Amino acid sequence: MSRGVCPRVNCCGLLWTALVFGLTMCHVDAYSCHEVRTAFQLRQVGPVHRVPETPGVDVDLLLCKHQGLSCCTRKMEESYLIAVRRETLHNIQSYNYELENLISGHADAFQDMFQYLLSFSQGHLSSLLEGTYSTMSRHALPHVNQLFSTLSHHLRGANVSVEAAVNQFYNNLFPLVYTQLINPGMDRELVWRDMGDCLRMIRQDVNPFGPHPAIMAQELAGALGAGKHLGLALAEGLEVLNATEHIVFSKECVKALVRMVYCSHCRGLTLIKPCDGFCLNVMRGCLASISELDQPWRRYTTLLEQLTHAMANQHSMELALLGVRTHVSEALLYAQLHGPVITPTVDKVCGLSARERTGTKPPHSEVTTSNMNLSTAAPSASQPLSEQWLGRLANLRSSLPLKPSKNNKHDLRTLSREFLTYVRRYRSFFAALPELLCEGENVVGESTCWSGDDVVESYTSRVVGNGLHAQRQNPEVKVRTPDPGLAEVKDRLERFCQETHERFPNLGQFEAWDDLASGEVEEGSTDCDDEDGCQASGEGLERTSHPDISSEGKPVESQPGGDRLYAKPVKPTSVMVIGGSATSLRPRRPWSSALLLAALCSLLTLCQL
Repeated sequence: MSRGVCPRVNCCGLLWTALVFGLTMCHVDAYSCHEVRTAFQLRQVGPVHRVPETPGVDVDLLLCKHQGLSCCTRKMEESYLIAVRRETLHNIQSYNYELENLISGHADAFQDMFQYLLSFSQGHLSSLLEGTYSTMSRHALPHVNQLFSTLSHHLRGANVSVEAAVNQFYNNLFPLVYTQLINPGMDRELVWRDMGDCLRMIRQDVNPFGPHPAIMAQELAGALGAGKHLGLALAEGLEVLNATEHIVFSKECVKALVRMVYCSHCRGLTLIKPCDGFCLNVMRGCLASISELDQPWRRYTTLLEQLTHAMANQHSMELALLGVRTHVSEALLYAQLHGPVITPTVDKVCGLSARERTGTKPPHSEVTTSNMNLSTAAPSASQPLSEQWLGRLANLRSSLPLKPSKNNKHDLRTLSREFLTYVRRYRSFFAALPELLCEGENVVGESTCWSGDDVVESYTSRVVGNGLHAQRQNPEVKVRTPDPGLAEVKDRLERFCQETHERFPNLGQFEAWDDLASGEVEEGSTDCDDEDGCQASGEGLERTSHPDISSEGKPVESQPGGDRLYAKPVKPTSVMVIGGSATSLRPRRPWSSALLLAALCSLLTLCQL
């Protein structure tokens, strides 16, 4: 957005300017205002009849006074005041429109991407319940829909808590798990009617799902919180731009604009352009309050980058949403493994279970120790599982491939990189706006130009900088007080940035993308190219965990040298499904038959010899 330096005009250009000036003066000397009338009409300044046919002397002129004849009247000056205000606002809006379109377009694109990820994650979880836990899926799916509906409202800016939504989901899931997985023979209708509310209330105290609800809530709150706040930040930026489009120009500003744009017409000089320095002084004086937004806007664009990094860098939001299925699967497995302790604890708090009321023998061995730790109720991960446990766990866990389609290149990370590429271009937008407007006026830097009072070879007055303080030395516009509306906008933008950093104190710690314009596209690993995802090899039961969370629910520290600028997403470990018999644990050796056959062939060959 920096202005280019105007090339030095050669001798032919000077002769052409002098010729135009001479011809225009000839028109005035010939008592004709035809060129002024034409410009007045083309620029839609006002009624054409206000322009006189021939130049004269109007003693009522206030802005465009000069000695000699003039093609302007007092009525024309009034039209010029209205027209120049309208034209300047239109020029500001035209530059704002480009930035507004960038922000609003990407705000919609981000929301569409969020909803796509939510929908995919919801389907991911629903497939787990329908395929593996079909007995309770019909009653569990409404709670799944409620969870993702709440997450959707959260990302759209609603004042809802992610942690509360996750806790409510697991609270509603506990009665289903208790009757369908932990005690599958119970009368679920009786339990839901008599114990449903009690089970929901004690869920967090009993902790039947282990650490997985808390980990899931923490991951979703972090990634979705950054996405939600990015949407709020984009809306805040649109409010700032909307306020600048409706700026109220002071009387001194409008008069200076008329002197710059239209006073030369009064002398018949409709083709002369304002001097570069003259235009900058006028525009910087008129936009002094807008220029005060420069520093807050720079901090705001930095905030946009930080929020985008927090949301999309290392695929944070995508992994958090895709990890919902893994956490729910781990939580359900945890509840099944610790069922022998959960049942007596529930019975003690909520009353006797329906199974014990009917005299039905529970499938688990009776637990008499009331203070038994949940971690001792089932075999640990390091201990071998018995055939009974292997049979219960068969087909409970399966991996759904998270490998994206090879044709789907436009993911959240790609969208974020594209957005940040544009944002960086507009970091100094409000500081450069006066120069942009002067470029639109096609100012002349080092040639014959209009200085506001006369035609000069160069502008000799001092050119001031941006901001209210610099306008004290402005020779063209007197800036007395700041615009109260823009001062409020500035305070609100600064307050928003401050509150965001208080809400996310670690924003500045996320790794930035330095080569946003490179257009580098990440490619998937070539080690596994099957379309259905990669199945893990090996024997025994492997634990599936969230890529950034250990099996104990603690964050995993990044390995040295692993913080690459474009780190590939870590794929969740797939699980080998184990059958219910001990023989399924025996390793198969398909090569043994081949060796035997080779030995027989060798013996036959020796016999023939």
